[in-house]
Amino acid sequence: MIAVLPPDLVPAVNSEVRKVTTLRASRILAALIPAIALVASTVTAVAAGPANPKSDPATGAATIGLYIGLAIAIVLAGAFGAAGAGAEYRYATMPSTALFTSDRDRLAAAKLLVTAGFAVAMTFVVELLAFACLLAFGRGKFDFGLRLLAVFGGGLLAAVCWSVIGAGLGLLLRTSTGAIVTMLGWLLIIEPLLWIVAKAIGFAGMVTMLPGAATISTVAVDSFTDSDFLAPTPAALVVLLLWTLGIGGGAWWLLRKRDI
Repeated sequence: MIAVLPPDLVPAVNSEVRKVTTLRASRILAALIPAIALVASTVTAVAAGPANPKSDPATGAATIGLYIGLAIAIVLAGAFGAAGAGAEYRYATMPSTALFTSDRDRLAAAKLLVTAGFAVAMTFVVELLAFACLLAFGRGKFDFGLRLLAVFGGGLLAAVCWSVIGAGLGLLLRTSTGAIVTMLGWLLIIEPLLWIVAKAIGFAGMVTMLPGAATISTVAVDSFTDSDFLAPTPAALVVLLLWTLGIGGGAWWLLRKRDI
C-alpha cells in the first residue's frame, strides 16, 4: 500500500503504522477478534439447519456467526480509531507528531488512512475465517452467491466507516476515553432509545437516518426487509457514508484550524 502512496505522505504513514503495530492493545485485538469470529462461526455453522430463504438472516442461520464476528470487528474498529487518535492528546504526543508532520492535511490523511487500513485487514481476516467455517461445517446450510459477497463487502465498508468515525471522534473530543464512551453510548444506549421513541410516536422511518441502523442494513443485505427501522442496503450505504464524511471531515477541518 505504501508503494502506491504519494512520496510526501509515506513518512507520515510509516509513523502511524509504527504507532499501531507497537501497541500491545493492537496485538491483543489482532488475535482476539479472529478467535471470537472463528468460535462463533463454527458453532452456528454446526448447529444450524438447512437454509431458509424466507427467514432472517437471508443468507441462512449458519451465517449468524459471520454477523457476530462482523459486529465485533466493526465496533472494535471504531474503538480502535478513537483510541489511536484520542491517545495523541491523552499522552500529549500530538505536538511531537505535528512537529515531524507539519502539514496538517498530511497528518490527518495518514492517521485516517492507517486506521482504515487496519480495520479492513482485521475485518477481512474475520470474513475469511467465517467463510472457511461455513465451507467446512455448513455446506448446504447457507446461501452462497452475490448476496453473501455483498455481505462481505458491506462488512468491510462498515468497518472502514466506523474506524474513521471513531478516529474523527478522538480528534474532535481530544480524548480516547471520551470518544470510545461516546461511540459505545450512542450505539448501545442512545440510538436504541431513539428507536423506541420513534416507534412510539409513529416516526419509525426516521431511524433509518441514524448510523447504527444504517450499519445494520449495510451488512445484513436483504435481511429484515419488513423492519420499519432499516432502509434498503443501497440507501443505508449512502447514510453511513454521509455520517463518516461528516464526522471524519469535521475532525480533519478542526485539526487544520485548531491549535494543538
